[in-house]
Amino acid sequence: MCLREMWWVLCVLAALLALFCSLDVWYFLRAAVVIIRAWVQPPVRDITAEQTLTGRVTPHDIDMCHMNNARYLRECDFARFSLYTRNGVFKALQALGASIVVGATTIRYRRALCIGEGYELRSRVVTWDDKAFFLEQRFVSTRDGLVCAIMYCKQSVIRSSPDKIMQHLCKRKVECPEFPDDLQHWVNFISASSQALRSESGHEEKSK
Repeated sequence: MCLREMWWVLCVLAALLALFCSLDVWYFLRAAVVIIRAWVQPPVRDITAEQTLTGRVTPHDIDMCHMNNARYLRECDFARFSLYTRNGVFKALQALGASIVVGATTIRYRRALCIGEGYELRSRVVTWDDKAFFLEQRFVSTRDGLVCAIMYCKQSVIRSSPDKIMQHLCKRKVECPEFPDDLQHWVNFISASSQALRSESGHEEKSK
C-alpha cells in the first residue's frame, strides 16, 4: 500500500471514529433497518391491532448479566417505529405535515431478562384523546411466557390531532376506545403532575 492510500485509509478511519464518538450511529442504523423491514411487510389496517417484534438479550444489552433498564425503552422506540410504519400513522403524519413525540412513559419491571434470553415485544395503540395516542408495550419471555416488563407511552401529536390522523387513515370519523382503568389512573397522574409543575413555576406550560 502506497503512502497516499494509507493516508486516505487513515482519513476514513478518523472520520468514522469522529462519527461514532459524536453520534449514536448504531441507533440510527437499527432504526433504518426496522423501518425498512416494516415497510416491506404487509400493512396492518387496524390501528389498534397488536404487533410483535422478537428480540434476544445480547452482551451489548446487559449490566450484571441482565438487560439494562434503559435498553427496554430503546427497544420500545424501535417497536413503535415498526408499528407506525405498518399501520400507516407515519404516512398520515407526513401527509398532514404533523409529527409525533413521546410526551410521557412509565415502565414496570417484573422480572429480569437475562443474557441470551429471547423475548417478544408486543405493542399496540390502546386509545387516544384530542392530543395524543396511548400505547402499551409488553416484553414477554419466549422461555416461559411471563410478561417481564410493561410500559405505557403517551405519544403527543404536533400540528395535528389523533382524530385527524384516524380520519385520514379510515376516511371517516372513528370513535376512540374506552380508557382501561389502569391507563386512566396513569393519565390522571400525568395531568396532576403537569398542574403541579405549572403552579410551581408560575408559568403556563404548553401541553404536549
